[in-house]
Amino acid sequence: MTTREAAGWERIHGPIRVGRRRARSPARVALGLLTLAALACGERRRTAEPPPTEASRAAPTARAAATARPAGATLTPTEQVGKLIFFDSTLSVNRNQSCAACHAAAWGFKGPDPEINAHGGVYEGSIPSRFGNRAPPTSAYATLSPVFRAPAGGLPTGGSFWDGRATGRQLGSAAAEQARGPFLNPKEMALTDLACVVYRVSTAEYAPRYRAVWGNDIASVRFPATTDRLCAIEGDSVPLTQQDRAKAVAEFDRIARSVAAFEGSAEMSPFDSKFDAFRKGQAQLTAQETLGMNLFMGSARCATCHTISGDRPAFTDQTYRNVGTPANPENPVYRENPRFVDLGLGGPGGAAPGQKHYGLMKVPTLRNVAAVGQPGALKSYMHNGALKTLKEVVHFYNTRDVLPACRARAPRADWGRTCWPAAEVPATMDRAAVGRLGLTAAQEDAIVAFLGTLSDGWRR
Repeated sequence: MTTREAAGWERIHGPIRVGRRRARSPARVALGLLTLAALACGERRRTAEPPPTEASRAAPTARAAATARPAGATLTPTEQVGKLIFFDSTLSVNRNQSCAACHAAAWGFKGPDPEINAHGGVYEGSIPSRFGNRAPPTSAYATLSPVFRAPAGGLPTGGSFWDGRATGRQLGSAAAEQARGPFLNPKEMALTDLACVVYRVSTAEYAPRYRAVWGNDIASVRFPATTDRLCAIEGDSVPLTQQDRAKAVAEFDRIARSVAAFEGSAEMSPFDSKFDAFRKGQAQLTAQETLGMNLFMGSARCATCHTISGDRPAFTDQTYRNVGTPANPENPVYRENPRFVDLGLGGPGGAAPGQKHYGLMKVPTLRNVAAVGQPGALKSYMHNGALKTLKEVVHFYNTRDVLPACRARAPRADWGRTCWPAAEVPATMDRAAVGRLGLTAAQEDAIVAFLGTLSDGWRR
């Protein structure tokens, strides 16, 4: 579906569904409440809790603190601090959204809302009814990505975010630079000033643990008495002296490094899937999983981008590709801009602006790609959440160039059955590696079964 067709989606099919803000029947509401209770994402959801008191504002809510309790000896002190920050919902303008809100463990550290995943795939930020334009990638195994490079004679590699804009060149870590972004993104956690992040960490319940790791510099930043009020208002910055501003910048980077440490920890990136056990001779794959692995490495060409080499394969070559993903007609971005086209790496703000990189997106790790927090629920795949199941993704790679292009305003049910929509950015689409793989339905299923062996937490 083209962006022009997406612009007319609401006119033909009704309002674009972007989450829980659409009116629903009592039965749907009841089901939604049960769904909420089952989710571990926690803090993002707005509840009926009373407003925080002055005494409680500095620390995460009781629910967040319980969820964020460190695992103990399995985490280093830096990783423990990073986990507490990762789950701290107060680090958003309205104190209602944490990193974990869009990166839940049961979902492979991706978005945990089945209703959002089934439609727009894009998550609401701290400010109600404000959305970005991309589905959240996994935060697990993020530290495996190197510093961004764009060699003249090869593919761009490294960096973080779908468009690589967290290059890692400043901090020497793409994951740490990525961790800085959501705090200050007006469509995510929406704090206006990095000093607000530093202030709230400095006054949090876990501040002593942070100082034990990083020293007491954070306590020496002289914040004005109005800081708490200023940080609760979008658009206001905190007035600091030049010296205190420099200290706040340094602490902000330490906060980001803490989050990256947790992302690289044995809790978020444990390499303990069935596949890992198989590689160690501690598990056997089923016949279907074995077939899927052989196809993955062979005729299905998956391993071309999702590399499987080494003792601990990342299942990504850390490059950027355009596989011809169609636009997601339910992406909430079309409410604001019906002509929106996501140019990815080559677009404004991407790591390598320019036409030759238009539409290229970071090749994600496939670790935990099959992890779904609720049986039978849909998950968001691709940078815009356009595809909803692993079977659909594999079928898309297999038949993208076999089935004809969908007609204008074709129903979603036709995708992959009678047609595929046109690529959102056709000019740079990879026309060699995917699109016509010649796989049977049984072979597609075998690949999906193999991908299921990449989920962490496997036990005999």
